[in-house]
Amino acid sequence: MKPTISIVVAIFNRKDELFELLNSLNAQTDKDFEIIIVDDGSLIDLKPTIHNFEGILDIKYFRKDNSGPGLSRNYGARRASKEWLVFVDSDVIVEKDYIEHIKNDIVNIPCDAFGGADKAHKGFNLMQKAISYSMTSVFTTGGIRGSKKAVSRFQPRSFNMGVKKEVFEKVGGFSEMRIGEDPDLSMTLWENGYTTAFFDDIAVYHKRRVDFGKFSKQVYQFGCARPILNQRHPKYVKISFAFPSLFLLGYILGFIEYFLLGKGVILAFYGLYTFLVCIHAMIVTRNIAIGAMAVISTYIQMFSYGYGFLKSWILLNIFKIQPEEAFPKHFHKD
Repeated sequence: MKPTISIVVAIFNRKDELFELLNSLNAQTDKDFEIIIVDDGSLIDLKPTIHNFEGILDIKYFRKDNSGPGLSRNYGARRASKEWLVFVDSDVIVEKDYIEHIKNDIVNIPCDAFGGADKAHKGFNLMQKAISYSMTSVFTTGGIRGSKKAVSRFQPRSFNMGVKKEVFEKVGGFSEMRIGEDPDLSMTLWENGYTTAFFDDIAVYHKRRVDFGKFSKQVYQFGCARPILNQRHPKYVKISFAFPSLFLLGYILGFIEYFLLGKGVILAFYGLYTFLVCIHAMIVTRNIAIGAMAVISTYIQMFSYGYGFLKSWILLNIFKIQPEEAFPKHFHKD
């Protein structure tokens, strides 16, 4: 008997993206699934978009006061009726065999939770493709967001994540964290003896941010969240988490070396790094313009994440400020 699936989508505004997501779900080769849409206090009316798919998709719509994505997903999970919960962000598009592959993988790869990669759609603009590259590149994240390696310790992300409903309920679902709630859930699953897996054939097309300013703010928040996660789950701390901060500090040190000592040894390493990123991005994307923009998005990612991580680490570990006090916007209450 094949697994049964509830797709849970927490959404705030994003009417056009919701239409594209539902359109891709309507094109599935396996249409045996339900969709739970949780409107997290949107400022625009999403009902007309939903109405376009009523009668052709098993879709349920709920509207609630704004509380952030984690608690909204919990709200949707409580109203889901199937065996597996599959969380996707509202700004993704899925391939037509997405559901079919998920069901087959669940049967063939035993696990309690799973995740998949994200990639850039051919229709995305150059900036979106550059940002997608920097978020998945071996030169930034080590490629762990889209690699089959270390499958036993893969941390599913909420833009493309599945969990057994009974397991989700046993661990209490997503926590009160607004940022970093998905790796927080993954590590909570591990701490309770549950397993996660990487499914390499269920990648989604993730739009991410559409300009560098918004992207910078987003990865800064990710950087701030990591020391909080390290504090909550000390067993899974890795030195690599601090790499962007070291990258930022090294860059500053390079300029100090250059202006005070007249040497550019450190900056030369950054020059080599820049060259490698540009060439690799051009090869991967087969586009010179994306290669150049990928350098910008990569430095934005490393600097913004690194600054957020360093700031958060100092506040939490040097000044001993509680996470909820240091970053009140990173937490929400029911």
